[in-house]
Amino acid sequence: MISSSNFRCLLLYFISGQLNLYYIRAAWPSSNSSKIQLLGLFDNVFNRSASSESSVHIRAMFKSAVLLSQQYNIKIEEQFIEWQSAETTGNVIDALSKTCQALSYSNIVGIIGPALSREAHLVADFGRTIGIPVISYSVTDPDLSNRNVHRNFYRTVPSDNSAALAIAKLFFRFNWTSCILIHQNDAFGTGGAKIINEVFINNNLIVEQLIIFDILTLRIRGDLKSYLINSPTRIVILWAQSIYINSILENAIQYDLLGPQFTWILSSSISLKNFNSTLYEQLIGLFSIEPVTASIVNVPINTTLLNAAYQIWQQYEPETFPGSTNVNFYALFAFDATWALIKALETVCSTIKNNSYSCSSFIGSSFCFHRRFVHSDLLLNALCRADFLGVSGPIKFNFNVTDRTIGSYYYLQNVQPSSNGLNFVPVLEYSDTTDWKTFKQTNVFIWPGNSLEPPTGRAILKGVTLRIGVIESIPFTIVTNIIDEFGQSTTKLTGYVPDLIAILADKIGFTPNIQLAPSNQTYSGLIQAVVNGYYDIVIGDITITATRRKLVAFSNAIFDNSLRILMRKTPDVTVELLSFLKPFSRNLWLLVLGACIYAGLLICVIERKDNRIFQNRSIFSQITLSIWYSFGNIVGYGVDFHVNTAAGRLLTTGLYMLSLILLATYTANLASDLTLSKSKDIISGINDIKNGKIPFNRIGIRTGTAGEDYYLREISVGNRGYYPLKSLKEMYDSLLAGTIDASFMDIAAAEYITNNIYCNLTLTGDDFDKGDYGIVTPKEWLYSKDLDVNILLLRESGQLDALRQKWFQKRNCPSLDETSIAMQIDSMGGLFLIFTLISFLSLLLFIWSKRFIIKNNLFNLLRRKKFILTKKKKKKMIKHSRRKSIIPSSTVVQF
Repeated sequence: MISSSNFRCLLLYFISGQLNLYYIRAAWPSSNSSKIQLLGLFDNVFNRSASSESSVHIRAMFKSAVLLSQQYNIKIEEQFIEWQSAETTGNVIDALSKTCQALSYSNIVGIIGPALSREAHLVADFGRTIGIPVISYSVTDPDLSNRNVHRNFYRTVPSDNSAALAIAKLFFRFNWTSCILIHQNDAFGTGGAKIINEVFINNNLIVEQLIIFDILTLRIRGDLKSYLINSPTRIVILWAQSIYINSILENAIQYDLLGPQFTWILSSSISLKNFNSTLYEQLIGLFSIEPVTASIVNVPINTTLLNAAYQIWQQYEPETFPGSTNVNFYALFAFDATWALIKALETVCSTIKNNSYSCSSFIGSSFCFHRRFVHSDLLLNALCRADFLGVSGPIKFNFNVTDRTIGSYYYLQNVQPSSNGLNFVPVLEYSDTTDWKTFKQTNVFIWPGNSLEPPTGRAILKGVTLRIGVIESIPFTIVTNIIDEFGQSTTKLTGYVPDLIAILADKIGFTPNIQLAPSNQTYSGLIQAVVNGYYDIVIGDITITATRRKLVAFSNAIFDNSLRILMRKTPDVTVELLSFLKPFSRNLWLLVLGACIYAGLLICVIERKDNRIFQNRSIFSQITLSIWYSFGNIVGYGVDFHVNTAAGRLLTTGLYMLSLILLATYTANLASDLTLSKSKDIISGINDIKNGKIPFNRIGIRTGTAGEDYYLREISVGNRGYYPLKSLKEMYDSLLAGTIDASFMDIAAAEYITNNIYCNLTLTGDDFDKGDYGIVTPKEWLYSKDLDVNILLLRESGQLDALRQKWFQKRNCPSLDETSIAMQIDSMGGLFLIFTLISFLSLLLFIWSKRFIIKNNLFNLLRRKKFILTKKKKKKMIKHSRRKSIIPSSTVVQF
């Protein structure tokens, strides 16, 4: 900070005549007779024609506003308001000294300006010290918005608070999510960068990197090319004054950092005539966001004031008037700033009567730092209540912020080619009440690269050559050695992964350089190869895990995955003919048979005298019927007669109890036997392994896989007592040789292998440790988002499902699904054999009981047949005899 004593020394030096105060002379009326004056501070940058033109317009509209107040006969204490002006160079001390010099020799009651944010901080503080208002027409630094800190400061230009919100809404319009922000290192640049970053955070947008442009050295701090190329975003916001934009763009052109790779949004438009025409292709698609007046967005303005101001300008300085449509917008903001101060002075001075101090009175010495404006509070309050329609739109202030509370308008300009070169063409307009919409005169965007399609805003893979690592894993990547006609061997890759790479390359436009990993490479080794930069990405059956995410990143899922237990198929269980008898032992069956006969004999003894069903039957028939009664009740079927005695009923109760237990036990044991005959594996799922049903050294685990991570995490708690395997082939061979009993394998590849190649291996239990396969990428990879978006598009379009069906729906091995579920004839063959035997015996019994009837029927049938044959024989003989008795016709004729 500079002390007040140092300021005094500097200012005394300036006052002595060493620094020149620039008064407006030329053809404008003289302005040194009134005691009521306004000071205008304007930027003057040497050898910058565009900036000089803007400064000329602003200065002319400032003077026009003062002269218009004279035309409208606005007087303060019977005197017209007049002006003084000074040009600043961007040096804050220079701006302060010129302001102090003017105040020391003139009755300055208000300041219009300054032009730059870094000057405004010091000038605003000075205005607060003196008690006069400072109204800027171009300062946008959001740090100046706090009314409590900057009580005397006002501005008619929209602040960067509004600009940052407009930019965020522009990003929403084009679905951009991030940007790089380059800013100059002063109050304007840092303030704008700060508020843009805050607004982006509040709207879930990202400023990937802040890059500083040093306005003293006129260089980017750091390597601009490295910053941009290594960033995942391709949208660049350049927040700098127009005098610096050219220098930054020239640096970007040198490293090919404009179109079509990057989309640049400038805080100000610039003259494109300074660029060589050979560079126009790179400049096409540049954008600028600038504050504009209300007329641009079809909001009313005060055309009466505007036309009157233009007439004054043309009257006194016609050679600089560019036409009503080409006046710089900041010049209109300057007019409204001046007019607001004039109207506030008119209001305050009209109310001061019978006061010991006049409206324009100062107290203190003539030295600027010692002066105080007497009616400061009245003038500031009048400005806070200002509410009028200006030439830039509605002007309104309040007591909370220094910004105009309504009337923030912007347009988005786009660099487009035309017959006379390149031009900034408005394409969108913005209002704080209506959001972005198409500009009324233009609706065509020309994006970088002369494209009509808006960029995604992210780094894209189009045109990039990728080193893609793959590993042999059937059917994801199938390696086939082919010998051509010249006897040379070449390696051909087929499968899910090569097909996926081809689809992605065709869709995105990158060039794949596929590299097959060595056969002894582990999945952990593939991850490390990406970390070390050996591959750009790796695509295969690589499961996304937390451990791997610590080292690399993964794309969106390309395949759903889980683990299954892989085992040998156990030999088929031999099914015996009488396997249905197995639930009971032979002795138990004999005991049941004996109990049935015993109970039948008891029933015969108990019931033969008292039960009508036993009457008039032989003893053999009675015994048979009793045994039938006993059998029917034991099997739970029942019989067609009932017992009549109490003893018979009691015995029947015993039979019922015997039936209940025997049938339930038989059913349970039969179901258990059938289940065991289907469950031929030694384990039923992962829980059996966790419970130690298989010794850990009989479980094969491939090292460096997600299966190993799961085993160590969920089963052995870090103990590596498993049988280590180095490859899939070793796993298959170990299972078939009986070296191990089980292993873990990803479900997709396991189903393919057991269905098509190793038919004598099988999967057991449900799947577990569900996860996904993803493409392995480096951490913070530039193209991650582009890859993720395209993978999602493949999934949504069904191409991933079609690819999965192509490679995983094949089946060459015989299906065992039905045999593992349904019972076969062999397992119940004995039961049906017994039923056939019983049915045959039943038929024989039926024939024996009907033997006499059958004998008589057969005898009658034979007699009838014999009779019919005899009758037919007689008829034949009669017919033959009749033929012999007939005389031939020839004999009759002769006779």
